[in-house]
Amino acid sequence: MQKRTLGTSNLEVSALGLGCMSMSFGYGPAGDKQEMISLIRSAVEQGVTFFDTAEVYGPFTNEELVGEALAPFRRQVVIATKFGFECDGGKQGGLNSRPEHIKQVVESSLKRLKVETIDLLYQHRVDPNVPIEDVAGTVKEMIQEGKVKHFGLSEAGVQTIRRAHAVLRVTALQSEYSLWWREPEAEILRALEELGIGFVPFSPLGKGFLTGKIDEATKFDSTDFRNKVPRFSPNTVHISILM
Repeated sequence: MQKRTLGTSNLEVSALGLGCMSMSFGYGPAGDKQEMISLIRSAVEQGVTFFDTAEVYGPFTNEELVGEALAPFRRQVVIATKFGFECDGGKQGGLNSRPEHIKQVVESSLKRLKVETIDLLYQHRVDPNVPIEDVAGTVKEMIQEGKVKHFGLSEAGVQTIRRAHAVLRVTALQSEYSLWWREPEAEILRALEELGIGFVPFSPLGKGFLTGKIDEATKFDSTDFRNKVPRFSPNTVHISILM
């Protein structure tokens, strides 16, 4: 497996990472826990060292799954997780990146992941009610306390990235990027190269569409978030296929 260093940081990861969200959230019913643990451990055996999760996936259950699966390999892998949503009552709520909330999430994620330090901590989505400088400053405190190693952003715009980076080095930006969704090419990628920030694309297979297994007749499970994604409406999929 080839390796990549994220931007100009010292964080080295496998060229292919494993996003674990769909094992317990988002793409229909959760998978069998033991089968998912076997899958994650098989990925380690194949040379994957970069694993992605978030407190909101489940909520909580995905971090617990990843933590249990990777416990025997902790020194060999990099685990990325995320904060930024309310998860009261075990359900996803609105955005929340208030400093006190970030600190609470970090403490809980550390326990669920069975780690002493989070390798890469992303803000899951930009919170318009909290200045990004306050977010970056809070994560900086977590780094100084040894609870986090690297700071990342997800789906952030160029100006937000620059403002955060001025407070604390942003190691990586995670955004959707595939042959079906190329928006980062407009200005994001140039800015990341300038600032020395790594780019971690999610949904590189177009949320499953680029596998060739989805067409206008495809029916998703009622719990599958793609039911609410406009690109997967029958008319949109039909047009995409014709193009």
